[in-house]
Amino acid sequence: MAEKEKKSSYGAADITVLEGLEPVRKRPGMYIGTTGPDGLHHLITEIFDNSRDEAMGGFADDIEIALLPENRVRVTDNGRGIPVDTHKQTKVSALETIMTTLHAGGKFGGEGYKVSGGLHGVGASVVNALSVYCKAEVHRDGGVYVQEYKRGKKLGPVKRIGPSKQTGTIITFEPDSEIFPEIKFDFDKVVSHMRQQAYLVKGLRIRVVDERESERKSMTFYFEGGLMSLVRFENEHGKPIHKNIFYIEKSASDKDYEIVEIALQYIDDISSKVLPFANNIYTAEGGTHVTGFKTALTRSLNNYARKNNLISEKEDNFTGDDVQEGLTAVISVKLGEIQFEGQTKGKLGSVEAQGMVTSVFGDAFSAFLEENPDDARAIIQKVVLALKARKAAKAAKDSVLRKGALEGMTLPGKLADCQSGTSAEDAELFIVEGDSAGGSAKMGRDRRMQAILALRGKILNIERARLDRMLASEQIKNIVIALGTAIGDTFDISKLRYHKIILATDADVDGAHIRTLLLTLFYRFFRPLLDAGHIYIAQPPLYKIKIGKTIHYAYSDEEKRKVVGKEEGGDIQRYKGLGEMNSDELWETTMDPAKRVLKQVAVDDAREADRIFDILMGTDVPSRKSFIQSNAKKATIDI
Repeated sequence: MAEKEKKSSYGAADITVLEGLEPVRKRPGMYIGTTGPDGLHHLITEIFDNSRDEAMGGFADDIEIALLPENRVRVTDNGRGIPVDTHKQTKVSALETIMTTLHAGGKFGGEGYKVSGGLHGVGASVVNALSVYCKAEVHRDGGVYVQEYKRGKKLGPVKRIGPSKQTGTIITFEPDSEIFPEIKFDFDKVVSHMRQQAYLVKGLRIRVVDERESERKSMTFYFEGGLMSLVRFENEHGKPIHKNIFYIEKSASDKDYEIVEIALQYIDDISSKVLPFANNIYTAEGGTHVTGFKTALTRSLNNYARKNNLISEKEDNFTGDDVQEGLTAVISVKLGEIQFEGQTKGKLGSVEAQGMVTSVFGDAFSAFLEENPDDARAIIQKVVLALKARKAAKAAKDSVLRKGALEGMTLPGKLADCQSGTSAEDAELFIVEGDSAGGSAKMGRDRRMQAILALRGKILNIERARLDRMLASEQIKNIVIALGTAIGDTFDISKLRYHKIILATDADVDGAHIRTLLLTLFYRFFRPLLDAGHIYIAQPPLYKIKIGKTIHYAYSDEEKRKVVGKEEGGDIQRYKGLGEMNSDELWETTMDPAKRVLKQVAVDDAREADRIFDILMGTDVPSRKSFIQSNAKKATIDI
C-alpha cells in the first residue's frame, strides 16, 4: 500500500462547492470537448485523474482501469477514499456532494491537494451526469460506503454496507447513449494513455484490464525510472549519440511541491520529440514551460561550445532549430496554481513556469555538460552538423522559391491546373500515380475546379532526408510549388492553392507504397494540412461488373459478392490501376464530387503516428521486421 502518513487533511471541510449539474447534460462539449470517441474516452481520464492525484500526493500506489461488459468501466485505487462525512455547506455526505455537484472537489482550496490537474478532478460529477448508471464505492474509516446514481441524480443516500480494513475508491460508470452516439471503448487507446501516465508518476502501478471478451486481456505499467524510462521508450528505435540520459528533478520555488522534472537524450535523427506535461496533463501545443526549456537549452549549448572552443568565433550561434534536431525530451512541471489556454488544456499559460524551467534546467544542464565532456562533445558535434545542414537547406529552399518567383511562379509542367479565378476553397488537386492515369484524369476532370499533378514512379522516402536533398528531387519540388505554401520555416497555410489535396494511387502494393511515401512527406513537412483536414485519399473501385447493359462498380469484395449474388452471369473486370480506366469511368467513379468516395486523413494520436513512421519508414530494420510480423494478420494483401 502507499505511504498514508502524509500530513494533509482530506475531509468534508476540504471540498469546495460551485454549482449544480444541469449544464453538463445540456452542453456536454463544454466539459469533455466532444461527444465522439475522444469525449467518450475522456470520461475514463476524468475518473483516473482523481486517483492519480492521490498517487501524486503520496496517498496511493495502485490504480486499475477495467473495461467491463455492457459498456461499463470500473476505476479502482488504493488512496484515502473520497470523504463520506457530512459537508458543512450542502448538509449531505461529501461523497454525494462530489458526485452530484459540478465543480465540487478537493482542488479549489482547503488542504485536499497541493498539486492536481487544474480543474480536472471535478470530473467525477461530469462523468456521473453523462452516465445512465454510476456507482461510487468508498473504503474508508473502517467501513465500506456505497451510493448509486442515474444521469447525475442519486438513487438513494450514501449507505455503510459493511466493515473494511482497506482504503480507496471504486467508481463504476456506464456512459449514456442519449449523449454519446457510439459507445465503444478502445483498449489500445486506454493503454497508450495509461502507459504515459505511469511514466509521469514514479512508483505508481497502473493496470488496464479488458473483461468484455471471454479471453481477458490486461496490461500493467510500473516505472521506477519515471521520465528517464519514457525517454528510453521513445528512443528504442533510434541510435543514441551520447551514453548518459540527462535528468533533473528539483523544486523551483519555496513551495516544495512545485517541481520541474526533465529528461533528455539526443539520437541520430533529423526530427525532434519534445513531450511537455503540466500537472501530468499532456500539453500538445506546448506553452510557457516549453518556451523556458528551449531558451535554456539553446543558451547552455552556445555557452558551452564557445567556452570550450568547439565552434570558432566567426561562426554564428546555434539557433533553437539547430539544438532541437535529434532531441528527445520530456518536460514535466507541477504547479500549485495552474492556468491553461483553451478548453482542451492543450497549452500551458502559467507565466511562472517559464522562469522555473529556465532556471532549474539551465543550471542543471550546464552542470551535466561540464561533468560529462564526452556526451557534451557528441551533442555539440550533432548540433554543428544541424547548423551546416540548415544553411544548405536554406540555400536549396531559397533556390526553389527564387526560381518560382523569377519565372512568375511558373507551375510544374506535369501540373494541369484548374481555371484561374477559382477560389482555393473550391479547388481540388489530384496527385495521380503514373502518366497514363494522369492522362485519363486530365481528360475526365472538371477543369473549372480540378487540377491534376501526375507523378512518375515512387517519390523519395523523406523520413531520413534533409530539406536540401528533398528539394533536389524534381517530384517533391513539383508538389511544393503546386501547393503554393512554401516549406520549412517559410510555410504559410494561407497561401494553399487547393483546399482538397486528393491522393489517387493504384489499388495494388506499389500504389499503397506510393501513397505511404506521400503521407510521410505530408506528415513530416506539411503537418498543418493534415491537421486542417485538407488531405484525402481517393477510393477508386476494385471491380467493374457488367450485367446485360447495366454497369455496376464495386469498391470491395463484399460489394462484388452482393452485386453478383443478385444476378446470374455477368462480366467482371478487376481494376489493377487507375490507368486501366478511361476518362469517363475515372470521372464517374473517383472524381465526380456527387458520386465519389473520399477518405479524409486525420492524425488521432500524433505521438503514436510519429513512432509508426519511425519504425516503418526509418532505418531500423529489426524493428520494422518485428512490427510487420506482429501485425501481419491485420494486413489486407492483394496478390
